[in-house]
Formats: sequence, C-alpha cells, structure tokens
Amino acid sequence: MDFKEIAREVLETEAEALVKADVSGIEKAVEIAYNTKGKLIVTGVGKSGLIGGKIAATLASTGTPSFFIHPTEALHGDLGMITKDDSVLAISYSGESEELIKILPHIKRFDVPLIAMTGDKNSTLAKYADVVLNIHVDKEACPLNVAPTSSTTLTLAMGDALAVCLMKKRNFTKEDFASFHPGGSLGKKLFIKVKDLMKKTFPVADKNDSLKEAIIKMTEGKIGHILFLDNGKISAVLSDGDLRRAMMRENFDLNEKAINFATKNPKTIKDNVLASDALKFMEDNKIQLLPVENDKGEIIGVIHIHDLVEAGIK
Repeated sequence: MDFKEIAREVLETEAEALVKADVSGIEKAVEIAYNTKGKLIVTGVGKSGLIGGKIAATLASTGTPSFFIHPTEALHGDLGMITKDDSVLAISYSGESEELIKILPHIKRFDVPLIAMTGDKNSTLAKYADVVLNIHVDKEACPLNVAPTSSTTLTLAMGDALAVCLMKKRNFTKEDFASFHPGGSLGKKLFIKVKDLMKKTFPVADKNDSLKEAIIKMTEGKIGHILFLDNGKISAVLSDGDLRRAMMRENFDLNEKAINFATKNPKTIKDNVLASDALKFMEDNKIQLLPVENDKGEIIGVIHIHDLVEAGIK
C-alpha cells in the first residue's frame, strides 16, 4: 500500500474542491457582516461546529467581532446571547442538522440576518438564510465518500475567504492585527519599546575610580558593563571586552583610572524606541548593551541584547 500516493490523492481531491468552490454568495455575506453593529455569531454542530469555532476566532482576530455558540446550548439559554444588532453564520453541510434546524425559527424571530454555509442550496437551512455560501463538494477525500474531509476543508477555507474580504473592506492593517495579538511576534515588534524591557538599575563608576574598583562594581552589577555618568548623562562605558583588551597591555595596572580604558561617547538609545529597532541597531553595530536615555538625554536604564532575545523580539 503506497501511503504517499494515498496522501497525494487526498490533497489533490481537497485542492480540487477549493478550486471549484462557488463564491457567488460572498458579496452579500460580506455586506451583512460588515453592516452588523453587534457581533457575527457562528453556530454549528459536529465537525461543522469545530470548524465554526475556528472561523469565529479568525473573524474576531481580524476586525469582525464574533463568537461561537453551540445550537444545543442555544436552546437552553444561550439564545440570550443574540441581540437585535447581531448577525448569525450557521454551518451545516447537509443543511438539515437537527440541533441547528431547531434554533432557526428562534433566530429569525429575533429578525437578525442569517448567513448559511451549506452544501445543499435547497436545504432547510438554505431556505431560512438571507444568503447562502455554497460549500458543496463533488466528493469527499475519504475513500468511502462519507467522512467530512473535502467539505470541512472547503468550509474552513470559505470562512477564511469571508474574513479576508472583511479585512479588505475594513482596511484592516498589520497594526490593527497586532493590537489584537499583543503577545504574538508581530505585536511584540510593533508595540514593545525599550523602556518596557530595560533594566532600571545598573552599575555606575566614578571618573576617579581605579580599574580595580570599577571591576568590583561591574561584578556586583552582573551585566558585564559599568557606566560613567556626568550629571546624569553618559560620558563613557567600560565593558568586559574593554577589560580583556586592557589586560593585553604590557603596562596594565589595576590601580590606573578605569575611565582610561573605557569607550568614550558610547552609542545610546532613547527609551521610546521600539525594541525590535533596538535589536537591529545592536546587531548592526555589534553592541551587546546600550545605555537608555530619556528625552532630556539622562540615562535611566540599560538594555542588553539578551533581554531582547529572551523577550522574543525579532
């Protein structure tokens, strides 16, 4: 038995169903969803319900307020979640799912628009609907042609199509998407700033400190660097790299002033800079740590490249 060939046949069958999909109802469905003042409520049972949950989640995260309710739960109180400002997206491939059909009269009693996703345009669900998104497939990928496979794939894709059309209609931007996904990589890239990740405590050396004194303070600071400040503003930074280079000198002396080995006028970064921009700046300049300034040029913290990486900044 060639399982690679079987897998290929499944993918080709489902791909064919997507290519042949009837999208004639999408414009009216988009109009209904777009003009909905409340939420687009998704409902369905079985595998249609599982797909419906994902569709509701996709809609909600792309600018269309939405949530899923189960038809059985709707009959036992959850119908109260539907208001006159809402619309309903009901999913059933046969269009005759018993639990779903039972709530249709009640949905219409609320006089809310109903979008149907069904594979039978003459079904009970289709007759109740204001518009039908046709999810009919010629055959399932299942060898028995009974297990929902091609049909559930098309249902999922039709939900994605509706969501993307609504994104275009709303001019939904990546900034909008990030605002709904603050914990995701895009949200971190667009919203987290240096001040959110910087260390507010850091070791500071006096300009008259010896190298030995500076090393002790640097060790206690545990960031591999020590800052020299002049009235709150940066004048120099001594790093562990500077120390290693100092130790290579023939006249190396621990009693010499530490500032003589420090990097003068080091690069800094403003606290309101995006963390992702800070990471790029540090990588481009091969810097591990940056002093952080406020608008007055005063040093209020430090940001280490490890802090950015550990926070998932890319």
